[in-house]
Amino acid sequence: MPQTHQFTILLSQRVLLFGLLALSFVARGATIREISSPDGKTKLSVNIDKTVSYAISYDGAPLLAPSQIDLFLSNEGKLSDRLNKPKVTTRSVNEVIVSPVPEKRKHIPDVYNEISFRFSAPFRLTFRVYNDGAAYRIETFFKDSIIVKNELAAFNFPDNPHLYFPEVVRRVNQDQFHTSFEEPYQIKTLDSVLAKNLCFTPVLLAAGNSPKIIITESDLESYPGMFLTGTGKSTLLGAFAPYPKAEKVLAGEYSQVYVSEREDFIAKTKGTRAFPWRVILIAPEDRMLPENDLVYRLASPSRVPDPSWITPRKSTEEWIITENLFNVPFKSGINTETYKYYIDFAKQFGFEQVLMDAGWSDNNDLFKITPSINMEEIVAYAKSKQIKLGMWTLAMTLDKQMEPALDQFNKWGVDFIMTDFIDRDDQKAVDFYHKTAQACANHKIMLMFHGAFKPAGFNRTHPHALTREAVLGSEYNIWSDKATPDHNLLLPFIRMTSGPMDYEPGLLSNGTKSSFRPIAENVMSFGTRTQQLAMFVVYESPIQLFSGNPSQGMMEPDFMSLLGSIPTTWDTTMVLDAKLGDYIVTARKKGNDWFIGAMNDLTPRALTISLDFLKQHKYDATICEDGVNADRYAADYKLISQEMTSTDKLQIKMAPGGGFLIRLKAK
Repeated sequence: MPQTHQFTILLSQRVLLFGLLALSFVARGATIREISSPDGKTKLSVNIDKTVSYAISYDGAPLLAPSQIDLFLSNEGKLSDRLNKPKVTTRSVNEVIVSPVPEKRKHIPDVYNEISFRFSAPFRLTFRVYNDGAAYRIETFFKDSIIVKNELAAFNFPDNPHLYFPEVVRRVNQDQFHTSFEEPYQIKTLDSVLAKNLCFTPVLLAAGNSPKIIITESDLESYPGMFLTGTGKSTLLGAFAPYPKAEKVLAGEYSQVYVSEREDFIAKTKGTRAFPWRVILIAPEDRMLPENDLVYRLASPSRVPDPSWITPRKSTEEWIITENLFNVPFKSGINTETYKYYIDFAKQFGFEQVLMDAGWSDNNDLFKITPSINMEEIVAYAKSKQIKLGMWTLAMTLDKQMEPALDQFNKWGVDFIMTDFIDRDDQKAVDFYHKTAQACANHKIMLMFHGAFKPAGFNRTHPHALTREAVLGSEYNIWSDKATPDHNLLLPFIRMTSGPMDYEPGLLSNGTKSSFRPIAENVMSFGTRTQQLAMFVVYESPIQLFSGNPSQGMMEPDFMSLLGSIPTTWDTTMVLDAKLGDYIVTARKKGNDWFIGAMNDLTPRALTISLDFLKQHKYDATICEDGVNADRYAADYKLISQEMTSTDKLQIKMAPGGGFLIRLKAK
């Protein structure tokens, strides 16, 4: 069957399903139940009749209108076929998750009320309601494997909110389910988003004074990721990449496997299993979104029995500036001398790792080392300086050479790898993530994914998978003007709700709205130097990759020492003030010390922040703020050292596209 025809069939099925949303049933045998959040503000009602639907209200006002749920199997019917009187069970949970890699906080309260519906047919449907969101998942209990034809995940809204969404841009000669998950956010009224608009999650919905809503997923395993499409009305529908029937290799500098033909189903899987959580985050205040870790809480617990070998860290990376060093006595490039210089830089400024990015080997053969690289010399030099090495890999190549490559990394003392150019989230691609994470865990190697979909709780299940891309970040400054301050100020409220992200901040060349240009090798950020610094606090990633030019950093030792002192994991996180897309002020604690980072859109802004949350009274403060001329020369900054107390007010002034950072060391 031609691929386009298959997709047309799936789309037709979904349009038919959407038509069912308008139907209402008032049968005598309906099962109707309601469950509230622990604080009583969020109420979720479930109606089981000839269909299954649920609705959500907050403080008595409708937030999500009745929205249908269904799962369609090839030979076993669908969830809604046999909706006889289910067995209903409820429970309340009040626990604390201790995170081995604390991205936001070490101790994570996990408090919710739950209701489950077990049908005589082999299905169970479970809803959980938290103070900061709600979620549901389907479970099946078939003895044999099953084929999932499709899933109905509808999100129906009582009004016409604005939707903040990244849309897939279809590639030449590939279907629309191929994407690097790196697009700018569009903002439209929901009724203007159509079935042809394929959005990857998370997405945000905002309507008047109602709480903001994020739609995403968690605990994604052996199943395709959830996209969303519009309907031309106030409804979003889940969309899922069909299972690969045939694959081809797109050969090139960064070769990758793509799907050339798809099946007419989305998954073939075990008959007894839990499917991913469909997640709705609820935030009455904008600042609550960057604090929200519900996706993490919903994910499966860690599969790493002893996580003591997992060591989050800061790292350099050279790919964005293409090793364009200066003031050095050697020819810079992908060579031994350049990496030894990076090792010296890392040692001087408190970085724990140097990443050897694409080019250290033949991309298609990890054992064919680039002739200008002497790995034994680099490994020995790094070891002498107590600096770890990380290695970039191409996903297709790593998949072919997995065990011998990981063995070689172990011999070199490499305990971190990046793998890149996956660009899919169909079931087969999702399986690759879990297979790779397990293989790396067996070798005690940490990892990150690039060309990747959002974490969706993967970071809880595999805590050594420290971060992943799935974000339009610093590298886009090489060739576009998409990484704007406005874009940067949406990321903490949307993308970051689904897990850590590798933005790769730290560019030391910086431009204003009028001076920014995308320039390869001498890459600049759109926004101030201080905004780049603040990203190390505002953006969560247990491994932060510094993308700036170390030759430039060598000339600014005080700035680099401050940057190098910023941790990558945190005991506590508080968002002190924030407005979606405009500004954010984030405070994070590690040990007895606090770091506060602020970021700003293109509107100059002054904020006053109380420090009364500080537990100790006196602190030695190091402040980096936008310089007086940062509105014209974006690299202008000012460093200040002073004593501060918990009774002081913090004055934050930010230039257009600006930032602010303060380190508070307890006295």
